[in-house]
Amino acid sequence: MMAKKICLVANYDWVIYNFRLPLVDFLIEQGLEVILICPPGEYSDRFLEGGYQWEPWTLNRRSTAPWRELTSIQDLVRIYRSLKPDLVHHITIKPIFYGSLAAKRAGIPRVINNFTGLGYLFSEAKSAAFLRFLVLPVLRAVLPDQRNHTVLLNENDLQQLRKYHLIDPSQTIIIPGDGVDLARFSPPDENELRSEPPIVIMAARLLWDKGVAEYVEAARLVKDSDKSIRFLLAGEPDPGNPSCIPDHVLEEWRLEGMVELLGHREDMPDILRNATAAVLPSYHEGLPMFLLEAAASGLPLIASDIPGNRLVVKDMLNGILIPLKNSQALAQAISQILNEKSNRIKMGQESRLLVEKKFSLEVVLEEFRNLYHKIGVL
Repeated sequence: MMAKKICLVANYDWVIYNFRLPLVDFLIEQGLEVILICPPGEYSDRFLEGGYQWEPWTLNRRSTAPWRELTSIQDLVRIYRSLKPDLVHHITIKPIFYGSLAAKRAGIPRVINNFTGLGYLFSEAKSAAFLRFLVLPVLRAVLPDQRNHTVLLNENDLQQLRKYHLIDPSQTIIIPGDGVDLARFSPPDENELRSEPPIVIMAARLLWDKGVAEYVEAARLVKDSDKSIRFLLAGEPDPGNPSCIPDHVLEEWRLEGMVELLGHREDMPDILRNATAAVLPSYHEGLPMFLLEAAASGLPLIASDIPGNRLVVKDMLNGILIPLKNSQALAQAISQILNEKSNRIKMGQESRLLVEKKFSLEVVLEEFRNLYHKIGVL
């Protein structure tokens, strides 16, 4: 009997490489044939070097030109008709939108639409409201289909999509993210000491709506009273996102020196193990992987008080929730945690316990195994 064929589809090779390879490996171990589909990028060669099957997809993440968008959909239809998969698993909004259209045209029998947060399309930006006006009628026509199963990160996203009539609740499941590798992300040993002077770390794509500007301003405020504290910012700009911070602003911050811009880092476990506190003042999140990895590393967390962050940050138990877009409150929370060492250690322990219980890689992979079994491919 031939192995059933699965296509995992994303708009960015970085997404698959950094977050989804454990799922891919798990599905292959279950006896499935898995093919990765995404536009070419710097990680594409790594897929091939790692022995994964990869199919390039013609897609411009930032384009809104109708002829280019139609070309992307047609290319995906071609790929689906050529590969004839038993199931396609779409990740993030553009692959969900285009992939659902393509799957319908290509006659694919099973579809998983895996939202990783609702992102810019459902943000408060005025341009996003206009985009919803254009896009939602088409989404309503293709998403609530009997062949489509929806995966969401949290209850708030579920209610939001129900409000717009984009999902069938009976075919929707909440799975808490991608899962954290507890062996890779772990606290320092008891005989290891975290860094002195303290290190505060934020990791995110360099977008305005990740709260990066608020983080930089909070660093200025905190360093007014203690210049020895280091503020690290890991991550790269995302030119495919309308909220991307311009290069000239990043260069101004770099020259100012309040925050150390690290760029993309592949040694995040070591950085987190050496840090003192983790910060994420974002405007909207599904379930932030950075906070989960920081929690697994035994760090106290400081984050904006929004639904996705509240899944990870339990206020005054393992961290502090702050009002949205409030640099002053962020600075006060950072100072509070840095000044209360015993409480900081307790918060870090609570963070680790939370991830072990709810967000480990083993927990999440079992949820996906159950979903694939329910759909009939395992």
